[in-house]
Amino acid sequence: MTAAPTPTVNSQLQMKLDGFTTVTEALDYAAGGVTGFNFYNLRGEIVSALPYAKLRADATALARKLAARFARGSRIAVVAETSPEFITTFFACQYAGLLPAPMPMPVNLGGKDGYLLQIRRMIEGAKAAAAVGPTELASFLMEAANGSPDVAILDFEGLAALPDEAEATPFRPDEQCYIQYSSGSTSAPKGVIGTQSSVMANLHGITKHGLRLVQTDRAASWLPLYHDMGLIGFCLAPMYGQRSVDFLATSDFVRRPLLWLRLMSDNRTTITYSPSFGYELSARRAARAEAGAIDLSPLRVAGIGGDMVRIEALDLFAEAFAPAGFSRRAFLPSYGMAETTLAISFTDLDSDVSVDHVDMRHYTRSGIAQPASAVTSPEHRRAFVRCGRALPGHEIEVRSEDGVPLGDRAVGRIFVKGASITPGYFSDAEASRALFKGEWLDTGDMGYFLDGEIVITGRAKDLIIINGRNIWPQDIEWAVEEVDGVRQGGVAAFSVDDGHGERIVVVVERRGISAEAQDELRREIARVIQSAAGAPAEIVLAKPHSMVLTSSGKLSRAKVKQKYLEGAFDEAPAEESRLALAEARV
Repeated sequence: MTAAPTPTVNSQLQMKLDGFTTVTEALDYAAGGVTGFNFYNLRGEIVSALPYAKLRADATALARKLAARFARGSRIAVVAETSPEFITTFFACQYAGLLPAPMPMPVNLGGKDGYLLQIRRMIEGAKAAAAVGPTELASFLMEAANGSPDVAILDFEGLAALPDEAEATPFRPDEQCYIQYSSGSTSAPKGVIGTQSSVMANLHGITKHGLRLVQTDRAASWLPLYHDMGLIGFCLAPMYGQRSVDFLATSDFVRRPLLWLRLMSDNRTTITYSPSFGYELSARRAARAEAGAIDLSPLRVAGIGGDMVRIEALDLFAEAFAPAGFSRRAFLPSYGMAETTLAISFTDLDSDVSVDHVDMRHYTRSGIAQPASAVTSPEHRRAFVRCGRALPGHEIEVRSEDGVPLGDRAVGRIFVKGASITPGYFSDAEASRALFKGEWLDTGDMGYFLDGEIVITGRAKDLIIINGRNIWPQDIEWAVEEVDGVRQGGVAAFSVDDGHGERIVVVVERRGISAEAQDELRREIARVIQSAAGAPAEIVLAKPHSMVLTSSGKLSRAKVKQKYLEGAFDEAPAEESRLALAEARV
């Protein structure tokens, strides 16, 4: 018998967005209604519905089993597949006072060895008492645990079959909530600590002030549940606000991007979110949609987060799906990170995306985001999207290198503070100390203020400095992506120091083409880079499917650089690249 999706409206439960002090308090309240989580397969069929009432019953029952097996405060590493089993386990940990550490699924993470290394570091970093996942990944977990007798390896079925029960004590408001691992370097992933108070503060800000939830809201998501935008934004936030949410597995979205839109159309979704590339990927498949098959007119929030907001991607999506009723006023740029639980700023609802066109020549020389003029050439013009104002109870500052707060249009390092901020990284005192300057969290991002709104320009650590010039890798990557023969989202630009100074390397995932076509492609890429950055670069044409993605589905610049330094890309730079680089050093 096919499951029926949970209703959109709680007719007998008043919506409540205030007063919760723990995750379990929020679920206890949501369980009084009829809404919940729904899971869909690759064919767009609902395979399981999990009302919040059933989630609470299942989670509290499992919590008693967990309490009999593991000491309160133990860490439980859990593979975060998009399933009722993962979500039930996550909430069971909350009721048992156990700290869940969600881990990624083995999708687009650089092969088995890369995946095993990543989850091994997470299990070790969390000092996990158990590693739990679907049955098909049990052998992976055993190998990742490296035979440690201190780590119990269990699948979801084995977890539910634990024989003993004990009294379970939920987390208190002054205790922790989870460990959120970043999608950074596999050698040392950092576990962001989410506390009950920081999570509740952020969920309150998101639901009441950022999204301004109403009784008729319904959400849809393909975002991975091991990433903060998926876990906090589309698992905890809908539960906190007693809203129903429809899930599509990330891997299924990648295969069929239009299924995300069909799901929203069928269920009259009002809220969704995606990094820019998700909108672009969907727009590029728009021609495959049957006329009249998709209706996006109910969608009031199409949020953008998880990476820098690309106006080109949004324009593409808006144009492609305007005939399907999509309003570009639904776009909601925002800013945040795992260290702020999730969100720190939102733009105003139901307003046009505000774009600031900057003269990058002036920006590079002075550090001031001067507006582009009518005579600024296209190659020196860059569009940045405003990401709104800080949530109530939070603050944002942009500071110079010597720590002085800067005014409008002056580019500097972004610092934040407020109730949603993490206390640090789990079991990593040194990294935790480096994260803060007093009570302010150093985001590591660069940006500027414009009329009170924050504008993000990039990551400070990714900045390329050549002969004293600041070059943003995104400028190179986005320009190269426009070249025919280059895969969208398959370009990584970074700098390396070979003992003679910094030089630019651009790794480009090419399509399957002949050697002659590759030579022509490399020449065109070199021309585009010279125009975009005013500097030569070593160009590496990578084979299809040889790049590395983060857990949120974005190309990982850091991991591609690491792969390059390890010699994993099997071709030497072309002679013209070597000559150009040599000339640049003279």
